[in-house]
Amino acid sequence: MNKTHLTETRFSNLELSDSILHGLSDAGFNNCTPIQDKALPLLLRNKDIAGQAQTGTGKTATFLLATFQHLINDDDCKDAGGRTTQGAVAGSEQIKNPRAIILAPTRELAIQIHKDALLLSKYLNLKFALIYGGTDYQKQLDTIKSNIDLIIGTPGRVIDFYRQNAFTLDNVQVTVMDEADRMFDLGFIKDIRYLLRHMPTPEHRLNMLFSATLSYKVTELAYEHMNNPVLIRIETEEVTSKAIQQSAYCPANEQKIPLLIGLLNHYQPQRCIIFVNTKRCAEQLDDTLNANGYKTAALSGDVPQDKRQRLLNDFQENKITLLIATDVAARGLHIPDVSHVINYDLPQDVEDYVHRIGRTARFGASGEAISFICENYAYSMPDIEEFIGQKIQVKAITANLLADVITPAKRPLKPKTAYQGKRTNQDRSRKPTARS
Repeated sequence: MNKTHLTETRFSNLELSDSILHGLSDAGFNNCTPIQDKALPLLLRNKDIAGQAQTGTGKTATFLLATFQHLINDDDCKDAGGRTTQGAVAGSEQIKNPRAIILAPTRELAIQIHKDALLLSKYLNLKFALIYGGTDYQKQLDTIKSNIDLIIGTPGRVIDFYRQNAFTLDNVQVTVMDEADRMFDLGFIKDIRYLLRHMPTPEHRLNMLFSATLSYKVTELAYEHMNNPVLIRIETEEVTSKAIQQSAYCPANEQKIPLLIGLLNHYQPQRCIIFVNTKRCAEQLDDTLNANGYKTAALSGDVPQDKRQRLLNDFQENKITLLIATDVAARGLHIPDVSHVINYDLPQDVEDYVHRIGRTARFGASGEAISFICENYAYSMPDIEEFIGQKIQVKAITANLLADVITPAKRPLKPKTAYQGKRTNQDRSRKPTARS
């Protein structure tokens, strides 16, 4: 990995506590990225920040370090256990925390932020609650009632617990809104505003907002709910990273699978994400690649949260090297050492292309992004090239790249439902279909 993505500014030159620096050193972080270099000095002096930077440039560490230092500096944190005593009456059992809240648009991003928080707070006496929908309801509720310092979560589940009086927002000193543009896309802004309005006024807390774009909507949110934030943009000449080598092939539909397997045989990727547009395609590709000797996992929006996290952990631990994913995995996943991204289906939204290929070449690494301009989605390529401001090299499909393919066995039929009534004439006329 090269270090050209780093600045000359060292974390040790900033106003960070020794315990934070110790954690950074253990994690192998010594020099700041550009967003950290510009934002942290201001945040450590309690200036609000609205930041825009390319994916994979260290935004998460920026807001985590600022949050940790602000909590360490909290004059009210004086009891032996390091818990806040903010205005507490002796003997009172009233919940006084959290002191900080980080809001993320997706479960996967919240989980990743929590993982990074545990890594960087190794020598700090802070207690976190990870809150997101889809699983562990009672477990999360019990955790959030235990007087934690920092909530990391998605807006819907956080509001659910707040309305149950499981915690109070009266003592929040730090607020972070990550991927604010995605919050708008997913319709979370009303929820965000609801939470912000129940916190202390912006002047009485440190506020951070990060977004892929500081659009009019995002900056309006920033100025309404932050205290005169400083806008920081880390500009790049290109929308996509120069460290990503982009190329494309133009297969006929029947050539897509032979070409994919041929490329996998050729490159033998260390860790690869294959993006598709539909759940059905993900399942078909999963079956085919497994039948041809590849150990894969398919990740789509309706995969249960527990299974989804298990698949991601297996991918991160190299138990599987190929992850087939719909766009649920395009944002917020910080998986190291993804050497290749393959767009088996071209995305229909140009911004999704940028987020997909941004899963590789993270934190100074290099990577390769290969796209299939197939019969179904070829119309997307001109818009993608216009959006990223460059032409993508189209390579020839040679005979040695088209592999022989073993056809997988069909998936079993779905089990019968509880309904066991007689079949109608219409039912008898239908042929059973395999799930694919």
